[in-house]
Amino acid sequence: MRFTISSTTLSNKLNALAKVINVKSPTPILADILFDIHDNTLFLTASDSENTMVTSLPVGESDGSMTFAINCKNILDAVKSFSEQPITFELDTNSNIVNIMYLNGHFSMPTDDANTYPETDKINEGYTELTISSNLLAENINRSLFATAQDELRPQMNGIYFDLTPECLAVVASDGHKLVRNKLFSVLCNEQRAFILPKKPATLLKNMLDKDGGDVVIRFNERNASICFAENEVYCRLIEGRYPNYNSVIPTNNNNEITIDRESLLNAIKRVQPFANDSSNLIKFNVDATTLTLDAADFDFSKTATEKVACQYNGQPMNIGFKGVAFIEILSNFDCDEIIIKLADPSRAGLVVPAQQPENQDVQMLVMPMLIND
Repeated sequence: MRFTISSTTLSNKLNALAKVINVKSPTPILADILFDIHDNTLFLTASDSENTMVTSLPVGESDGSMTFAINCKNILDAVKSFSEQPITFELDTNSNIVNIMYLNGHFSMPTDDANTYPETDKINEGYTELTISSNLLAENINRSLFATAQDELRPQMNGIYFDLTPECLAVVASDGHKLVRNKLFSVLCNEQRAFILPKKPATLLKNMLDKDGGDVVIRFNERNASICFAENEVYCRLIEGRYPNYNSVIPTNNNNEITIDRESLLNAIKRVQPFANDSSNLIKFNVDATTLTLDAADFDFSKTATEKVACQYNGQPMNIGFKGVAFIEILSNFDCDEIIIKLADPSRAGLVVPAQQPENQDVQMLVMPMLIND
């Protein structure tokens, strides 16, 4: 049995699937890619037992249906350096060998029994369905992923929270020190539903979602989710448990507002941050009507740095401390020209929002202050 396929298309698909497979798989078959050919379409599957990705692509010609598994690293190493050309797979079911022929040569490798490959848990009933454009989902995953935690005691914080209500879809991530909340007013649900997407499938989606605005269909129940887009489908096990009440920690009376150029502030923090104390990474923000002054110091090594950035400020002069790395992450995950920093006092969380919100969205990022010992 044989089939022919484009080398470049296959290599691109294998590169995406390889990100699903764990480096050290506890089950040998999970180091494989499952090849399933029927109706002149090749379905490729990769899994780590909790996350599964299936992608499809047309084959040029085939003489029947076949299913087999090949070690992912072996097949990827073999085809990744090919120039664009047709390659032909010929499966010998008696010897469990696949011969792969290309323009100037051929090679062969062993196959594994496809029957031992774990079946994917399909979501066929009792699910909630959500449709969202791929560019909007990609944008919000990109904006939120950096704020997820790595906390064994609170695993609910280790993913992105999708909170679907009759008013909007809120996409939330927090590690306890910073928080991102994106409200999407174009995505609604008659009843309140929610799920926590783990970091690994979120990262897969971040790297694979097209920016062409095609639809993504998400089906989820209490334990699992399937995410369909273009010719791909991702199945994943969700993080179980109750996500903290994120709305309760977002301040509503931060009336002292700094309007400032995002790129200028980001670059200034990057310049003074290396002079901050290694353990605290504290940067002092001293703001008055027209100027934000950034101060960093590590007196143990006699290092100090100060930089002034022009701004507009409509509050009382204030001196507040923030962790430099956290503020750099927040500013790097906006794509606007100007941002507004909303403050209450030096002991309460600050809010960072774009000066102009994206259409049909409300984006807010929260950062906790640090104690300043003057």
